[in-house]
Amino acid sequence: MISLETLQEQQVSPGLIRDLERFRQQYPVERELADRLSEPPIPFYGKEILEMAIAALLQGENLLLCGAKATGKNILAENLAWLFGRPMYNISFHVNTDSSTLIGTDTFRDNEVQLRKGPVYQCAQYGGFGVLDEINMAKNDAVSVLHATLDYRRIIDVPGYDRVCLHPAARFIGTMNYGYAGTRELNEALVSRFLVIRMPDLSEETLLLIMKTSFPDAKAEALRQFAGLFLDLQAKAANSEISTKAMDLRGLLAALRTIRGGLKPRLAVEMGLTNKCFDGFERELIEDMVMTRIPESWTPEDVF
Repeated sequence: MISLETLQEQQVSPGLIRDLERFRQQYPVERELADRLSEPPIPFYGKEILEMAIAALLQGENLLLCGAKATGKNILAENLAWLFGRPMYNISFHVNTDSSTLIGTDTFRDNEVQLRKGPVYQCAQYGGFGVLDEINMAKNDAVSVLHATLDYRRIIDVPGYDRVCLHPAARFIGTMNYGYAGTRELNEALVSRFLVIRMPDLSEETLLLIMKTSFPDAKAEALRQFAGLFLDLQAKAANSEISTKAMDLRGLLAALRTIRGGLKPRLAVEMGLTNKCFDGFERELIEDMVMTRIPESWTPEDVF
């Protein structure tokens, strides 16, 4: 279970943990929002990143998490919402995102026109943590409506409706990858409204912690081989020898789950990592890397 003790185990500053406890006591969650409190599947590991994020959020700042694929941006956002005890609203950006998607749109209900509140409006009203996922996928004119929401004004001016002041516990956490299809440079005015954390690549120690937490019944040597495979893929992708398609932590964890269910390890890795590359030459390179780490003779009993 993820709790404040998880922060203590990582030796996060005791002063920050005390302030976090006071924040939770000051802003209890309303009962009807309890279903928006969801515990993340795994803790986020990284003392310095956690300290930076917690310190920023305690001071009322918004966060922008940027970095390469599989660096734990969404897991960190989920952990922060859970640790602060706030309902979470996930807003996934795409090229067709507009202001009505974020704030709300008119709808006809009970024989009158009413505002169907969007996730940003609800986040502001109830003091939630709004996760602006892949924020650099949206067009600049769409996110420009958030300028007054994200800066010192902390308001939403809804045309034709009332001005909404943000709940004092409301925060926004943006996430972004570079180089994905459809991404663009963020507007400078928007970036200035965030404190930015650059997420580091996963280390072997962190990767093993994640896998041991998710699969406590797995054999240590087998997990080291799976961690080594992921780090090999990460190094090759960093050197532009392969794409990042196979460097998929979700896929690796899913493969381990199917192995625990009885599937042969090589077949599980094929589904979780190798087959995510559709270029034949690249897939052969990855198959060679898999062969050096996961023997063909392995069975589920060699892993669990």
